[in-house]
Amino acid sequence: MISVLDTQIANAASVLNAIERIGLSAELTSEPDKIQKSSHIIFPGVGTANAMMDRVRDAELANCLRELTQAVLGICLGMQILYEFSEEGNVPCLGLFPGTVRRLSTQNLAIPHMGWNRVTLTGPSLLMKGLADDSYFYFVHSFQAPTGPETKAFSEYGTRIPAVMERGNWFGTQFHPERSGPMGEQVLRNFLAL
Repeated sequence: MISVLDTQIANAASVLNAIERIGLSAELTSEPDKIQKSSHIIFPGVGTANAMMDRVRDAELANCLRELTQAVLGICLGMQILYEFSEEGNVPCLGLFPGTVRRLSTQNLAIPHMGWNRVTLTGPSLLMKGLADDSYFYFVHSFQAPTGPETKAFSEYGTRIPAVMERGNWFGTQFHPERSGPMGEQVLRNFLAL
């Protein structure tokens, strides 16, 4: 079973539709038992870090999420909450990766970073398997995760932005694969094949 985390603030419908487009199905849930029994879990993006973490706490999901051993994909905000802290709402997050998510600091460019942008690989990536380096994906965000050993690709928008992260069973994209056409569908296929 594929589970999409129901945070009641994110774009879960877009993620569910994208999974259907590649011939699979997923369930929207915030029930710890269902999440723990899933083969794959997706944390959808869109919203604010403080609102998402409020929802995680209200649903008593934090410990459940931290203990997952199956493949987990965080999309945009869903990736950012995997880190220790977010400046967006000054909120502690799940703490699976070290560092603080910070507001984008761009040189006279509009925030949010919104639209299609190139993603450049820094080495092998399971999520980006079969995709050309410098492929384009769709972004919408005002904050960025820190760079670390888990960073597998970057985008440029007045600054270098971590775009793909992978470590163990944890994966993340700053871009929205569910809104990135065939390239994004390939990212989802790659994740769901893990």
